[in-house]
Amino acid sequence: MADVTALVEQARAGGPRAVARLISLVEGASPQLREVMAALVPLAGGAYVVGLTGSPGVGKSTSTSALVSAYRRRGKRVGVLAVDPSSPFSGGALLGDRVRMSEHASDPGVYIRSMATRGHLGGLSWAAPQAIRVLDAAGCDVVLVETVGVGQSEVDIASEADTTVVLLAPGMGDGIQAAKAGILEIGDVYVVNKADRDGADATARELNHMLGLGEARKPGDWRPPIVKTVAARGEGTDEVVEALEKHRAWMEENGVLAERRAARVAHEIERIAVTALRSRIGDLRGGRDVGALAARVLDGSLDPYAAADELVAGLTAGA
Repeated sequence: MADVTALVEQARAGGPRAVARLISLVEGASPQLREVMAALVPLAGGAYVVGLTGSPGVGKSTSTSALVSAYRRRGKRVGVLAVDPSSPFSGGALLGDRVRMSEHASDPGVYIRSMATRGHLGGLSWAAPQAIRVLDAAGCDVVLVETVGVGQSEVDIASEADTTVVLLAPGMGDGIQAAKAGILEIGDVYVVNKADRDGADATARELNHMLGLGEARKPGDWRPPIVKTVAARGEGTDEVVEALEKHRAWMEENGVLAERRAARVAHEIERIAVTALRSRIGDLRGGRDVGALAARVLDGSLDPYAAADELVAGLTAGA
C-alpha cells in the first residue's frame, strides 16, 4: 500500500515520481483512491485548466507543446494530460503525444502524462478529472488537457476545462463541417493552425461566419476569438495565450469561472454516484433480482418503468 500522505507531500514539493504514482492510483481505480482524493481536495483549486480539442491532424500535440513553451516563458508551472487512444489489446496508450513534447522532458517546471481512453468515449479518459486534480494540487499553475482526435460529438472536454480551445486547420474539410460539428459549439477560443497553408484565411472567414449564425449574445457576453497560428514554428502562440488570459479574466469578472467549476464538480459527484449504483445493480443481477423483473416485463405482468421503479426502490431501501 502506498503512503498517500508522503506521496502528496512529495508531489507538492515538485517530485515527478510522486505525481506519477498518484495519477497511477487514480487510473487504476486503486482502493486508496478515496484516501488520495481526500488528501488532494483541500490543496486543489488554483490551477487554470485549458482543454485543447479538434480533429485528427490539426496539430493538437504541437500546439500544446508551443503553449507549454509560452507559459514557461511567463514563469508558470505547467501540467499536461495528453489523452491517447487505447490499444484494443493491451488497453495502454501509444504515448505519441509525449514523444512530440520531448523538448520539455527535462524541464522540472513541466509534467507531461499520457493517459489511455480505455474505451471511454468523448475524447477523454474516465480518470481525467481526478488526474487534473492531482496536477492542480501538485502546484501546477496551468493544466493543459489534450483530447484524442475527436469528431463531431466528442465534447466531454467542455465539462472538464475552464477554457476550451478548438483547433482547426485549412484543407481538412473543417470549414464545410463547421455547420454541424458539435465541437464547434463548445469553443471559447478558436485556433486555425497551420496558417501558412493555402486556405487559412478562408477557413477563418468561414468559421467566423458559422459562429455568427444564430448568435444570441447579450452585451458583455464572451465572443470567442479566432487566432491563426503556425504551432510548429511557435507563431501566434503568444496571441493564443493572450486570448486565454482574456477569457479567464472575463470569466472571473462575471462569475462564470466559479459556475463552471461548480458544475464540473457536480458532474464528477454524479458520475461517482452512478458508478456506485451500477455496481449495486450488478450485485442485484447476480442475485437474479433484475432477471426476475425482466421475466415479468416479458410475460406482460409489468411494464419496464414500473420494473425500474422496483429496482430503484430495492437499491435505496434502508438508505
